[in-house]
Amino acid sequence: MMGFQTNNQERLFYSFNLEDHVPKNHLLRGIAQYLDLGDLRQHLTEFYSHTGRPSIDPELMIRMLVIGYSFGIRSERRLCEEVHLNLAYRWFCKLGLEDAVPDHSTFSKNRHGRFRKSDAFRHLFESVLQRCMSEGLVRGEGFATDASIIKADAQRMQSVPGEEAMNWIQSEDAPRAVQEYLDALEETNDPSFIPKFVSTTDPSATWTGATGGPAFFAYCTNYLIDLKACIIVDVEASAVNKAAEVDATRTMIERVEDKYDMKPDRLVGDTNYGSAAMLSWLVDEKQIEPHVPVCDKSERKDGTFSVSDFQWDEQADEYRCPEGHALRSNWRPFKKPRKRITNEDTIIYRSSQSDCAACPKKDRCCPNTEFRKIARSIHENARDVARHIHLTPEYQRSRCERKKIEMLFAHLKRILKLDKLRLRGHSGAQDEFLLAAAAQNLRRMAKWLAPKAQETNLARIFHEPPQPIPMRAMAHQIA
Repeated sequence: MMGFQTNNQERLFYSFNLEDHVPKNHLLRGIAQYLDLGDLRQHLTEFYSHTGRPSIDPELMIRMLVIGYSFGIRSERRLCEEVHLNLAYRWFCKLGLEDAVPDHSTFSKNRHGRFRKSDAFRHLFESVLQRCMSEGLVRGEGFATDASIIKADAQRMQSVPGEEAMNWIQSEDAPRAVQEYLDALEETNDPSFIPKFVSTTDPSATWTGATGGPAFFAYCTNYLIDLKACIIVDVEASAVNKAAEVDATRTMIERVEDKYDMKPDRLVGDTNYGSAAMLSWLVDEKQIEPHVPVCDKSERKDGTFSVSDFQWDEQADEYRCPEGHALRSNWRPFKKPRKRITNEDTIIYRSSQSDCAACPKKDRCCPNTEFRKIARSIHENARDVARHIHLTPEYQRSRCERKKIEMLFAHLKRILKLDKLRLRGHSGAQDEFLLAAAAQNLRRMAKWLAPKAQETNLARIFHEPPQPIPMRAMAHQIA
């Protein structure tokens, strides 16, 4: 017999428990197990008034933001709608069926106010990272670093040439992102370079064509991860250029060392981090093995001798060419010794013009010049250390492990939908990157540790050895 649906929507009383309607294997159950916001209210105490009307619970807003960044809900309007309708989201936010969901404007008001002033999102990320450490997911032996380009909320049509930007932004009613850019310029007081275009809505964004397609405005998210379980130990927003990415990596390594007293034995990265200054900082100052390809442009492909064909004599401070002639930085003594260091932090070693004129291999060494020159970096010893590591089997293993950070960037853009920023300004980009990194670490713990905890509990239930029965109870059962 065909059944009919009973219409019981007009009942006044229900016996309903949200706990019973959230699946046991739901991702939010694992996230809730490892998300601890116990000290959030204490962290924000001084940013709230002691009098007046009670505000929206900051823990509720943080939990809603964790949902949004964990499930790729990019709009806060839609996030409020989803929390209102989804039972699992209500359970995670500790809301009852009849509890009201905060308005979407509450998030922007708190984000630009007390959340940003108190650095609440950095506090959230660090609390999640500390939980990862306590669960044994961070080893601290090897770190990997890389950067990924994220589009900014800025369009090419709303931009001006870099030369005209300083004349345009002198206005009192400038938007928040523009005012932040002006404050940063006032602190530096000397822009390093004039960009080709400056966005009128987000001047801090970088105009870049690094992806190979049409140029656009963007930021870089820089990750520093532990290689054991791909846990993000720090994240930093930067401009889209090599120097900014290297500076962000230095900032992250020093911050992790100061905060957690943790310094890796090796750092894995690509060629962007293989500059001479970066390698010297890793080897000489931090005593970290650079598992990084050396950025070396000294090898020639036209058949002439490369720098590797010359022998370096450390004691004599000179090179020797294949014919045995010397290349020196000083060919005569000076009353005042000269350092000979160029603006590129190199020392130029030159051969003698008379030696090169009579050399039978001049056509293979310097066919277009009268003598041969070699630019030696002042950090060449650190570069030699990196070249030696490049030949070891440990480097080959690090080269394979570097793919783990690329997988995190793919997860960030494809699963969490963070391929374009929604907030403007450097602070807005930093807020989004911190929340996304915290969400990725929470998802990692929920998927790695929660199933293991359930298996352990089941093993205890079904495989626990039977307890001995007292003799009196046994006699009673037999009777």
